Amino acid sequence: MSDVTLSDGTVTLSPLRADDVGPHLAGEDALLVRWLSGAPSTREGAEAYFRHCREQWATAGPLRAFGIRTAGGPDGGPVLAGTIDVRFSAAGLDPGQVNVAYGLYPSWRGRGLATRAVLLLLPYVAREGGREAVIKVDPGNPASAAVARRAGFTPAGRAHDPDGVLYDRYVRDPHATG
Repeated sequence: MSDVTLSDGTVTLSPLRADDVGPHLAGEDALLVRWLSGAPSTREGAEAYFRHCREQWATAGPLRAFGIRTAGGPDGGPVLAGTIDVRFSAAGLDPGQVNVAYGLYPSWRGRGLATRAVLLLLPYVAREGGREAVIKVDPGNPASAAVARRAGFTPAGRAHDPDGVLYDRYVRDPHATG
C-alpha cells in the first residue's frame, strides 16, 4: 500500500520516507509549528513520527501521510516542499468523514502547491471510502482557509477539538469534480 504515488505533473504526493526527515527538519518554521505540530521537531521525534507514518501505510492504518514533492532540487529533481495527510478516523469526525491537513515549507508557499496537493488527494480519499473531506483551520490562519476555498471546500461552521481549541471547518465531497 505504501507505493501510492499521485501526480499532476507539477506536484507529486508519495508516502513519507526515512530520508525525508532531514529536509523536513530544515524546512520547518514557526508557522508550521504554530499551525500543525505545536512544538519544534527534534530529529529523534521526527524519525519516530515518520516511522509511525510508514507503519500506518504498511498496516492500512487510519493515517496516510504524504510528502508534497515538486521539481527544484539541485539536479532539477524532486524536492520535499511540505506534507499532507489524511486521517480516516479521528475524534470529532463522523463515519465517512476524513480529516485533511497540510503544510508547506516557507520557500514553497504562495505558489499554489498546497491547493494542488489537496486536489490530488481527493480522488484517493474517494477511492479509499471517504464520503466527506474535512479541513480544520485555526481562525487566525487565513492562508490555510484560502487553500481550502480554492480547492472547492465550503465553510461548515466552527467547532472545538477535544482539547478545546476552536477551529473553522471546511468540507467537500471528495467524489465531486471541479
